[in-house]
Amino acid sequence: MTVKLISLAALGATGCLAFQHLRSRSWLNLRGKVVLVTGGSRGLGLATAREFGSRGAVVAICARNKEQLDRASEDLRARGIQAHSFVCDITDGEQVRALITAATELLGPIDILVNNAGVIKVGPFLEMEIDDFEQAMNVMFWGMLNATLAVLPSMRSRRKGSIVNITSIGGKVTVPHLLPYCCAKFAAMALSEGLGIELARAGIRVTTIVPALLRTGSHLNAEFKGNQSAEYGWFAAGAASPAVSISAERAARSIVRVTIRGQREKILSVPAEVLARLHGSAPGLTRVILDVAHSLLPESETGHHYSRPGRQLEAEFTSTFWRVMTRLGQNAAISLNQILSGESPEPAQLI
Repeated sequence: MTVKLISLAALGATGCLAFQHLRSRSWLNLRGKVVLVTGGSRGLGLATAREFGSRGAVVAICARNKEQLDRASEDLRARGIQAHSFVCDITDGEQVRALITAATELLGPIDILVNNAGVIKVGPFLEMEIDDFEQAMNVMFWGMLNATLAVLPSMRSRRKGSIVNITSIGGKVTVPHLLPYCCAKFAAMALSEGLGIELARAGIRVTTIVPALLRTGSHLNAEFKGNQSAEYGWFAAGAASPAVSISAERAARSIVRVTIRGQREKILSVPAEVLARLHGSAPGLTRVILDVAHSLLPESETGHHYSRPGRQLEAEFTSTFWRVMTRLGQNAAISLNQILSGESPEPAQLI
């Protein structure tokens, strides 16, 4: 009797694996699939749109800036990708619903939604205001939820679809001087993990992507508070270093691969994987590590609550050493539509 039960269990497990394999194989061919990437006009979003498009997908990108969208669309089409762009503020639910309606009428149902849009504000907690936390939550949590809710009716009726949520290692381990960003990413992580469990029965696959530092050139469009030049210095140097950051192209390839497989979660770099596992098994140790890291970061300059974008602060860094050290980051910024080729950093000013 025991042998029969074991045999039946093994047979059932084999059948389930075979079913999952056949189901995943139907997604291996992305040709003709409609992929919507939020925040797709630059950075990781643009790199991901390129990668999906290179595999035959029809790509739709959305962002708030029409000029950047137009440049991104030209870039994609020059690569032979069928691309369409839509101006949309994903924090506005009405705009998101209108976007999904327009994209569906033009291209057909959305097969894959990539929730990528994000904002970064860097600086000590004492320099942050409520508005900084609200902006981060609006874009990286509510924006993700708005887009997800907008595509769900069609995906549920077809009993298929894939939702890819770009979160962050900052959604697993809080990083000092990135509190608004981390709070929003923790919320996004909870939403993505919960969706993966609850939508599986509806035939919808949810993948949570967990990057650490990426070389996307985003340091030039991030906002910095407090000791702004010092904050920009550590952030830009890290975002350009191959020792602690990975290229957007490598990240995009990984995102597409795990989307095809239907993988629930993917941490994109070894350092991020180590930190996440360490925090899960020995949170006291990660607390010590983060305390040390915090001690090395610039001190607060209470009273200076305004922010400046990295592209303005870059004008203050003129040494040859800095140019060499951050060359990979600058090249990524040009390649990924963060700045135009030959564009000079903006003069420093208060905003």
